[in-house]
Amino acid sequence: MSSGSRHVTVLLQEAVDALAIKPDGVYVDATFGRGGHSRLILERLGEQGRLIALDRDPAAIESGRNLLADRRLTLIHAAFSGLGVALKEEGVEQVDGVLLDLGVSSPQLDEAQRGFSFRADAPLDMRMDTSRGSTAAEWLAEASQSQIAEVIKNYGEERFAHAVAKAIVAARTGGVIATTRQLAEIVAQAVRTREPGQHPATRSFQALRIHINQELEELSLVLPQCVEALKPGARLAVISFHSLEDRIVKRFMRDQSQPPRLPAGLPVREADRPKPALTLVGKPVYPLEAEVDANPRARSAVMRVAERI
Repeated sequence: MSSGSRHVTVLLQEAVDALAIKPDGVYVDATFGRGGHSRLILERLGEQGRLIALDRDPAAIESGRNLLADRRLTLIHAAFSGLGVALKEEGVEQVDGVLLDLGVSSPQLDEAQRGFSFRADAPLDMRMDTSRGSTAAEWLAEASQSQIAEVIKNYGEERFAHAVAKAIVAARTGGVIATTRQLAEIVAQAVRTREPGQHPATRSFQALRIHINQELEELSLVLPQCVEALKPGARLAVISFHSLEDRIVKRFMRDQSQPPRLPAGLPVREADRPKPALTLVGKPVYPLEAEVDANPRARSAVMRVAERI
């Protein structure tokens, strides 16, 4: 991630260290972004190593092709839920490590035309993959009041979700809500209590972004694919930026680190009991104070690591 135009990758050393890079290994950076983690992985790979990087944002892929020419790197335009298909198409059965750096990237936030932020007036887009799918403006023009309220409540944890949804539906009778400023002003009038230091539209914008990009569904789909792709001893490192993501990752790793449940009363010898797929590696990792001071967007990051048994 970055601050302004300067790209700063969150938990850079910690994430790549967690993968325990083998010089001749095959690794996946499933969220290429602007290539911060990928660059460091490539530095640690030998001549026979390989890195497969995915990103659903065409701008990220184009940037990578322009800035990072390396024969060991394969860049693929795909959402990370397509990890299994991408590996199969590349003729790769198993890998030595997978990294997921979740959430929105700084270029997406900082480039006004992407429509992720209310700091500048821009088209209300919010798509990570600008080549497909409905924009936030298009969805808001068609969704029912109850659908809008449900998204804002569940994904934004906004206690005024119903008031925000009602205001949006009322406002769109006068025409499409087409820009970030329009939406931010509508939400600000509907949110009666403001959190210190936070714009009243923050939670609603987060919720719409998560919904438009199906971020939590994508995460739930990719995690089992990661486990399936990992060799024994290979690692999965996941960096989350809000509690909804982290909850999914935490529960998945916890469940996969326990033996599968068997029907009660089934006579099975201990030696024959199914083994768990993962073992947890260390405790959750958070950015140090110095990193947060240098890059405030890192403050909510948490990384969890697991190893394939």
